[in-house]
Amino acid sequence: MNNVLFVDKPAGISSFDVCFKLRKVLHTKKIGHTGTLDPGATGVMVVLYDKATKANQFLVSDCKEYRTRVLLGISTDTLDTDGKIIEERECVLPEKKTLEAVLSRFTGDLKQEVPITSAVKVNGERLYRYQQKNLEVELPVRDIHVYSISLNDIYQDGFSFTCKVSSGTYIRALVRDILKELNVIGTVSQLRRTAIDNVRVEDCDTLENILQGSYRSHDLLELLSSRYETVILDDLDDVKNGKPIKLDSGSDRILVSDGKEAVAIYQKQDGLYRCVRGLW
Repeated sequence: MNNVLFVDKPAGISSFDVCFKLRKVLHTKKIGHTGTLDPGATGVMVVLYDKATKANQFLVSDCKEYRTRVLLGISTDTLDTDGKIIEERECVLPEKKTLEAVLSRFTGDLKQEVPITSAVKVNGERLYRYQQKNLEVELPVRDIHVYSISLNDIYQDGFSFTCKVSSGTYIRALVRDILKELNVIGTVSQLRRTAIDNVRVEDCDTLENILQGSYRSHDLLELLSSRYETVILDDLDDVKNGKPIKLDSGSDRILVSDGKEAVAIYQKQDGLYRCVRGLW
């Protein structure tokens, strides 16, 4: 089931648009991805199509890596350079040791206020709709985790850093909080997702090449096996009938395979493994 693509998303296009364009090349209506990127962002997208879309919920990553460039001296209503400038002032570029010290404070478990430009719903309405209508709303606060963060380069007008973060982390909001700690204003000028778990941007095909028919398909079984213990069964009758099975395993969740393809995801419950989702 080689129905997985690793796509290096270009800037200026939404994740939905990427999938829409790929439908024509792949001749399919069933297509999805494991994590959205803003239109201005670039980098890794894991795209699933046809039968592989059944596995989407099991491939949502809890570790993503980003490289971010920050422009000092302006702030915008979207927290990036695509937005409307709401403040502009001269800022003194912090010294390297100051940047490194402040960045080091943004690791581990953190609280993050969700930006109003996000699609998170509050009272049934997406936050960006409140912004569009110029309505006040209390922004929700989320628990996030920053596994690591490190300074890359310092420029005349800003700096860049690389971070590994949990799923659901808003990098623009992380930059907002870092700048507040530095007592300067700025905004995200470049954002690139360089990895989702073990899938790195170097493993990806460009959207342009894929649309021209030049791409590599990846095996769903291999991708799932990197996340779950895999149990190979010869007799799959009970599995395909959705029946509980007894296995000698200590894992809470396992991947059942016939040795060639991913067949089902099972969850341990009351001493037995019960089917969560069939993948055939």
